[in-house]
Amino acid sequence: MSNTKRVALVTGASGGIGRAVAHRLAADGMAVGVHYAGNKTAADDLVKAIEAAHGRAVAVTGDVADESAMSDAFDQVEAAFGGIDVVVHTAGVMILGPVADFDLDALDRMHRTNIRGTFVVTQQAARRVRPGGAIVTFSTSVTRLAFPGYAPYVASKGAVEAMTLVLAREMRGRDITVNAVAPGPTATPLFLDGKDQETVDRLAAQPPMERLGTPDDIAETVSFLAGPGRWVNGQVIFTNGGVA
Repeated sequence: MSNTKRVALVTGASGGIGRAVAHRLAADGMAVGVHYAGNKTAADDLVKAIEAAHGRAVAVTGDVADESAMSDAFDQVEAAFGGIDVVVHTAGVMILGPVADFDLDALDRMHRTNIRGTFVVTQQAARRVRPGGAIVTFSTSVTRLAFPGYAPYVASKGAVEAMTLVLAREMRGRDITVNAVAPGPTATPLFLDGKDQETVDRLAAQPPMERLGTPDDIAETVSFLAGPGRWVNGQVIFTNGGVA
């Protein structure tokens, strides 16, 4: 499949996995909409890096849970590149804590971004992605690993998986694939924040590969789903190096 004229929008592309995904899709030949929520400098730097490598990119912003803001972001990408073929929704927040003590205001804030945000972005994607395209959402391997302290976050990602699998079936006849990527422990600021070295080392030792994942590892899976992986549809792809 030639990606020369394909267009991707990557939410949360100003850092971590989203940044790696945007770089990878640009390297694959796609024009990329680099979405950010607050870090304009990082998004602009990414656009410059993609353009320096002879790619095409544009920065767009907006709260992923705000339907008007995201409609505007999709409009801007379509205006810049003529349409959208791939939407990768990496944007999300992770707040950890035990169920018994968890702050319900924090729960509401996280679920607004992770659940409503996913719904808003995939709603726009379902309306706009062109035939032959792909929609990729993000879950987490902790839905299966069940680490203590992750229940509020995992609850939001369980909702993402459910939405993704239903949307794949709602796209019948459109030639659009819909899948979720579920990373395991991955060396990103979001994952490493608040963890001591002993915890990081313990988690890194769990996969048979005996290391943490990298954003590039995750971007490789997204690249497959966004490009040649046309017969993978309605799936949650656990991208975790073999963590059981």
